[in-house]
Amino acid sequence: MVKEIVEFLFETTMLRKTPRSGFQFLGTGSESVAEHLLSTVYIGYVLCKMEPDVDELKVLKLCLMHDLPEARTGDMNYVNKKYVAVDEKKAVREIAAPLFFGGEIEEALDEFNRRESREAFLARDADQLALILHLKECGDLGNKYTKEWLDFAIQRLSTETGRKLATTILETDHSAWWFKEKSDWWINGNNKNEKDQ
Repeated sequence: MVKEIVEFLFETTMLRKTPRSGFQFLGTGSESVAEHLLSTVYIGYVLCKMEPDVDELKVLKLCLMHDLPEARTGDMNYVNKKYVAVDEKKAVREIAAPLFFGGEIEEALDEFNRRESREAFLARDADQLALILHLKECGDLGNKYTKEWLDFAIQRLSTETGRKLATTILETDHSAWWFKEKSDWWINGNNKNEKDQ
C-alpha cells in the first residue's frame, strides 16, 4: 500500500515537468501544470473567504485535483482539443485504482467536471482566474493578443464572486503589489526602519 502511495507521489511530480501548452500559441508566458495548480489553489482559498458559506476543504480539493490527469495525458490546449480526444476518465481510473483513497480523487474530478455544486463552480472559476492573472501579466508586459484571450476566459466564469475578482484583476497592474510604494528605498535601498536605527 505504501509503495502505491509513493508511486502516486512520483506521478504528481510529473505536473512540475508538464507545460501548459496554450502559451505557445499566445507567444509569451510559460507555466507548468503544477504552477497553474498552485495558483488555482490560492485563488480557490480566496474565493472561499469571499463566499464563506461554502465547503472550503472541498473547493481546495477540487482545485488541487482538477488537472491531476494531465500527469498522464499532458495539457490539451484549445487548438489541440479540436483534433485530439483524450480519455481523461481512463487516466483518472488508472491513477485512482491502486490507492485506498483513489475514490476521493475520482469523486473530486467527477464533481469538478459535472459543474453542479457551488464548490465546483468556485473551483472552475479559480481555474479560469489563474489563467486570467497570467494573461493580465503577459498583457501588462506588452503582449497585444492577451485581450482576446481574456475576453474568452472571462466568459467562462460562473460566479458573481469570480467575475468581481476578474474585473479588479483587469483594473490592477500586475506589479502593483510590490511597486506601489515609490519611496526613496528605490533610489538608495533604505527603508524607514533602517533610517530610524
